[in-house]
Amino acid sequence: MSHDILSDVLRSVRLRGALFYYVSGGHDWVAEAPPSREIAAAVMPDAEHVMEYHVVTRGNCWGAIVGQAPVRLDTGDIVLFPHGDAHVISSAPGMRAASDASDYFEQKVDQLPFTLHYDAAEVRPEIVGEERCETTLVCGFLGCDVRPFNPLIATLPHLLHLKTTSKQDWIAHFMRQAVAESKDKRPGGEAMLERMSEMMFVDAVRRYVETLPQDSRGWLAGLRDRFVGRALALMHDAPATAWTVDDLGKRVGLSRSALHERFVEMIGQPPMQYLANWRMQVAAALLRDTKATVASIAQEVGYDSEAAFARAFKRRTGKPPAAWRMRVMPSRAASSTRVAAEAC
Repeated sequence: MSHDILSDVLRSVRLRGALFYYVSGGHDWVAEAPPSREIAAAVMPDAEHVMEYHVVTRGNCWGAIVGQAPVRLDTGDIVLFPHGDAHVISSAPGMRAASDASDYFEQKVDQLPFTLHYDAAEVRPEIVGEERCETTLVCGFLGCDVRPFNPLIATLPHLLHLKTTSKQDWIAHFMRQAVAESKDKRPGGEAMLERMSEMMFVDAVRRYVETLPQDSRGWLAGLRDRFVGRALALMHDAPATAWTVDDLGKRVGLSRSALHERFVEMIGQPPMQYLANWRMQVAAALLRDTKATVASIAQEVGYDSEAAFARAFKRRTGKPPAAWRMRVMPSRAASSTRVAAEAC
């Protein structure tokens, strides 16, 4: 598979990191996070979907989606909550704490990472001596778009736990850097940690794919399938091409019916439906990030008629292309203004 489909999707859905916490816990501690949709406006106001992650930099703890079985997290482990579920991080399994989304809106952070210390279910916004802390973590958020089409999020588990390995030396560097930034905040540190968190997520997804059983189903499993992965690569490489299942089958070495059946089994939708969805995602990125006309964008994603494209786009997003562009433009302008202000 020559086309890097995962990178293609991650660029299109605008993966980005934000808001860091450096957290320490005493002998008995617990922190509970509300669903990400309740705090998204505070932590990542320009993101459609928010995920939270935790990297254990010292000691061990337990992580769980509220109401589900916990997993033990050791030094160097990463736990992500790709679907934004309410979750608990604690010194022992089965612990709970009050969860208040308003806390996220009330915090005033001049420079990140923001430091917190938990002990006996109480939280204080400062770090105590590390010799008194049994566990330390780096916690952060990742944002991305989910509309019109994001095939990645749906295929990830609700809790993604990745054990540390000897190959993950750069993760260890990330943790050390986050600790250093929490103690000695320097210009550019926040942006650096944001980029590193994005790299961490991509690496986590790749490692997750490597652990999938051979009989797995879903978009990520489809990427590594000999036939489905090649068909996906062809569509991503040239979304404007008037592909048919016959054309794709000939290119990947399967009959029309065999490719259709295999694609539906792996991806959960027919090839032509996937192509239509991906075209809308490409079009949305062009509407958001360029000044190209709707007519030229329609041609770039394979529509001869602007009217046909507009109808298809509205079916997928609920808005015609021009209206959708106007909706996303204010958030893009606000984001640019904020970046410019931070640079001053």
